[in-house]
Amino acid sequence: MRPEDLQLLTTPGTVAVSGDLVLVSITTPDLDKNTYRGGLHRVFPDGTTTPWTHGDRDNAQRISPDGRLVAFLRVSGKSKPQLYVVPVDGGEPRRLTDLPLGAGAPVWSPDSSRLAFVARVPEAGRYGTTDDGPESEAPRRITRLDYRVDDVGFLADRRTRLHVVDLDGSVSEVTDGSFDVSDPAWIDDSTLVFVAQRDLGVVETLHSDLYTVPAAGGDVSLLVRGAGEVSMPFVAGSSLYWLGTEFTGIDVVARNHGLWRWSLDGSSDPVRLTDVETVDVERLSGQPVADASGVLLVVRNRGALELQRIPFDGGPGEVLAGSSAAVRSFASDGSTVVAVVSTPDSPGQVEFVGTGVRTSFSSVPACRVVELSGSASDGYPVHGWLVLPEGDGPHPVVMAVHGGPFMYHSWGFFDEAQVYATAGYAVVLPNPRGSAGYGQAHGQAVIGKFGTVDVDDVLSLLDVALARPDCDPERVGVMGGSYGGFMTSWLSAHHGERFKAAWSERAVNAWDSFSGSSDIGYFFTDAYCGTDPEAQRVMSPLTYVEKINLPFAVVHSEQDWRCPLEQAQRMFVALKRRGVEAEMLIFPGEGHELTRSGQPRHRRQRFDAVLEWWGRYLKA
Repeated sequence: MRPEDLQLLTTPGTVAVSGDLVLVSITTPDLDKNTYRGGLHRVFPDGTTTPWTHGDRDNAQRISPDGRLVAFLRVSGKSKPQLYVVPVDGGEPRRLTDLPLGAGAPVWSPDSSRLAFVARVPEAGRYGTTDDGPESEAPRRITRLDYRVDDVGFLADRRTRLHVVDLDGSVSEVTDGSFDVSDPAWIDDSTLVFVAQRDLGVVETLHSDLYTVPAAGGDVSLLVRGAGEVSMPFVAGSSLYWLGTEFTGIDVVARNHGLWRWSLDGSSDPVRLTDVETVDVERLSGQPVADASGVLLVVRNRGALELQRIPFDGGPGEVLAGSSAAVRSFASDGSTVVAVVSTPDSPGQVEFVGTGVRTSFSSVPACRVVELSGSASDGYPVHGWLVLPEGDGPHPVVMAVHGGPFMYHSWGFFDEAQVYATAGYAVVLPNPRGSAGYGQAHGQAVIGKFGTVDVDDVLSLLDVALARPDCDPERVGVMGGSYGGFMTSWLSAHHGERFKAAWSERAVNAWDSFSGSSDIGYFFTDAYCGTDPEAQRVMSPLTYVEKINLPFAVVHSEQDWRCPLEQAQRMFVALKRRGVEAEMLIFPGEGHELTRSGQPRHRRQRFDAVLEWWGRYLKA
């Protein structure tokens, strides 16, 4: 895959199924127009497809329980997403909402008469509600620590509210905006359940609970007090299910999400149905659903994202799809299960689970992916992948560390590694201690220990790769973003002799300023590093900047609120003052998610810059 091949990546997203109607949303980067385009496609049981809608960007499709209508979100041009409905037997989509900041994904009522959704409602005079520009808005009065979030912006002046819309387009606000809501679901035709912060967010908290409210509006009531964080509730039979964690205080990091159940009649306490240590549910793959035999959800397992069926009474899950692959989304109508599955050589295929039928929407040349395993110096097992260029080598090597740290490299298609490998670099993808999908203890192993066992793991896996004849141990670079950027900075300072150059992207370089400048810094720093300023200093790569002597690229997005720009600036200035060969590359208007969902042209320009950098120092 070459940088310009971004526009060939037609990727399936959300999927919906009802009988023989299977609808999938697709997305394609458009480099010429610098946007993403796509619509809904119908996929037939034999694997053939046909376009089903023709909007610029249609997604979040939901088929009504009675099978007559499809609700979906449509984005036209630069407008905000609005809610539409269309009959399944054809016709022109009809818009139901016209909200200034757009609508969220719809949820059908059981009787198919209404839709619930969450939407941000701006304060008067803000976010385009007047003809004046944003520079004329009144100052924001900030009184809380949780006042903004990356890729969204400021929060208190545009709280999320629960809405209900009838099929005639009559929209009502069910909550008043005094607190944020998320993840609505219907208990019955007249009652909604949703997620909100504990005590409705009176004070900052990382805990969340489940609340109910009449669909016609009225008093909000606490339904279930969570053990930590709760999300994605749904009703099946006489029980309420949700995903959740367990923690106290700010000890929220590196916690496995599990499946929970509670009887709607209140006759039992909430119970966790999946093992807290070994089962980690991937929320990014979509809403769990029930069929006749259990609950379908996606579990992170050693780089695989497996679609599993968990028995209603709990216990080990049955793997339905995703072995040595990554299930990105799925849907079921109780009899048919459809999943979007990404593999090392495909960004996504629509799979009719159990039939072997798969449909792909794009064909991009992919380099070979090899699984790696070995042991760290303390005997701990290490695991990851090697993406290999064509030819015998020996190839120059780039080690790319993932972000998080409680994230992972997976068996799914990774466009970055494919671009680098196509250009001639062998790419090492480690999942060190701190990563997700290897047990909760594995994820928590770096708490208070950044720069110790995680470093041992990535270097040990690198050694496994360098022992191969097709990898050149004399030409090795290191790169990564977010936590991977932290690791790049750290490795450059403590093991710089092993690398020819470094590419440190959207990194955490200094925990002291991250605590106050990051949207999550007020809890994340203490949760991972502890509250002792000296301990935070010891775990900050900037502390050791005098040890960095190799060519060093500092790469950041201008609007990154997760790892703010000051993290890059501090590192760049410190390096330049020492005379290190350093460059800083800043992408205007982008946030923390540039490499995954940034403007297509910026993604292409970033690829070009990465390849120019490695071509300069590793000479593929």
